[in-house]
Amino acid sequence: MINFASDNVTGIAPEILEAIARANEGSAAPYGADPLTARVEARLSEIFERPCRVFPVATGTAANVLALSTLVPPYGAIYCHAEAHINVDECGGPEFYCGGAKLVPLAGADAKISAETLAAGVFGAGDVHHAQPAAVSISQTSELGAVYSPAETAAIAEVAKARGLAIHVDGARFANALVSLGCSPAELTWKAGVDVLSFGASKNGALAAEAVIFFDPARAGDFVFRRKRGGHLFSKMRFLSAQLEAYLTDDLWLRNAARANAMAGRLAAGLAALPGVRLAEMPAANALFPRMPRAMVEGLNAAGFVVRPWGDAALGQVRLVTAFTTTEDEVDAFLACARQHAAAAE
Repeated sequence: MINFASDNVTGIAPEILEAIARANEGSAAPYGADPLTARVEARLSEIFERPCRVFPVATGTAANVLALSTLVPPYGAIYCHAEAHINVDECGGPEFYCGGAKLVPLAGADAKISAETLAAGVFGAGDVHHAQPAAVSISQTSELGAVYSPAETAAIAEVAKARGLAIHVDGARFANALVSLGCSPAELTWKAGVDVLSFGASKNGALAAEAVIFFDPARAGDFVFRRKRGGHLFSKMRFLSAQLEAYLTDDLWLRNAARANAMAGRLAAGLAALPGVRLAEMPAANALFPRMPRAMVEGLNAAGFVVRPWGDAALGQVRLVTAFTTTEDEVDAFLACARQHAAAAE
């Protein structure tokens, strides 16, 4: 079985697995007071070119909801795209951890919001009858595999700051976006106005490791208590930090993302040449959303390729996601099977 349904289906990068084994030797102070965790904060501060506060957690949902909880009061409004993970896939977690704050979904092509849409969507400031504007959350990459450029992020931040909103980035696939854009981590975050980043690693080679990064340490506020209350202050924190340290060593995070992105490009180029397949554009990162004939999808699934329907099933759209483990042989085998079923449908 070759699974193109998600990049969550992969195993652990060998370098990270080895780091976990090394962390298992001897003893270390608990609850994040260990040298590994300190080194991760120092390394991320170096990567992002400024002193940061860094808090490891085990899941992307925890990273998002705990980060937002520090930015938003219970009566606050969080603006995001209607298809954002925090709005669709986190089981009400943001509202729960923010004490009942309101998610305000906005429209936009490619599951991205624009500065103009945000400006038009923010309302109710000072009115006791409305949730008070508090934060905006954008996703790198978006739920449709698109990326926000530094300029787009800065434009959103300009609108947000003028209205007193904090900026959060759901960076579950931050490395994939960064490789795609070719800019620096700083240019894609705090230099563009971002306050807090949920820095993802699990989709790109880690076992269970994410980090909440505050670019202004003063913003971290009571996060330490929120993380504890939320069940993500791990007693053996070194095992999360070991994953993150290995992830950042020798640019493993960028190499893994570059491979995933390249395989998505190879897959897209092959599919675009097949009759009956419609691909609106080449993927920006490691996900693509072609429309494929039903017989082709059924044939691929029957042959052991996992293809996930996406959106309106009647349109034949699917989501294909490549990962750091995806090989050229796997992509070519997928394309050969798709080509066979395309020929049969003619």
